Amino acid sequence: MSPEDLVRDHTIFSCVMGSRAFGLATDTSDTDVRGVFLAPTQLFWRFEKPPTHVDGPADEQFSWELERFCALALRANPNILECLHSPLVTYADDTGRELLALREAFLSLQAHNTFARYALGQRKKLEADVRTNGAPRWKHAMHLLRLLTSCRDLLRTGTLTLDVGDQREPLLEVKRGEVPWPAIESRMARLATEADEAAARTPLPPEPDRARIEDFLIRTRRTSAVRTPVGRT
Repeated sequence: MSPEDLVRDHTIFSCVMGSRAFGLATDTSDTDVRGVFLAPTQLFWRFEKPPTHVDGPADEQFSWELERFCALALRANPNILECLHSPLVTYADDTGRELLALREAFLSLQAHNTFARYALGQRKKLEADVRTNGAPRWKHAMHLLRLLTSCRDLLRTGTLTLDVGDQREPLLEVKRGEVPWPAIESRMARLATEADEAAARTPLPPEPDRARIEDFLIRTRRTSAVRTPVGRT
């Protein structure tokens, strides 16, 4: 079974991500599609295992196998957690809907560290651009501010919200290069401090509910093994 067949025939959940999910889309924005596929259980009985992810087959499309997706989400990977909370779900079968129903089980205080580490890495890249070119990549600066705001609000409320709401225009001003870099740096520092403060009293649990997620994965694998006849994978 080809990677393309896995995505075409075994996707359980797909959504639109990027600027469209964040409420930051413009006329020129791409439509980034992200998805999760469930590789038939029998494929894992072979020496050659199914892929953990597939790039494509459509442009701007990327999918993860369910186990890989869950493992990344349990580690509070920002991109994966955001997929689970996209307001633009384009497809979900029964298994996909169960995955979405479990999305709060993936959230924990771990998000503070993973979001912060990712943000620090992106900020260093922006600072390198400023040193080299005199200005950052403005679009990346916009998305970093969005991520830092999302992290702070997640820690404050226990809920991950993607749409930027009334921050759309201020963020688009950053994207257009209308906000000086020192002002952006100041905003980033303030958001990081506010996230640290929120982490000290967050309603999020210290760890995700790993047992609940593992139970879901095992049940899903068992169901796949029963439903898919040997030799029909």
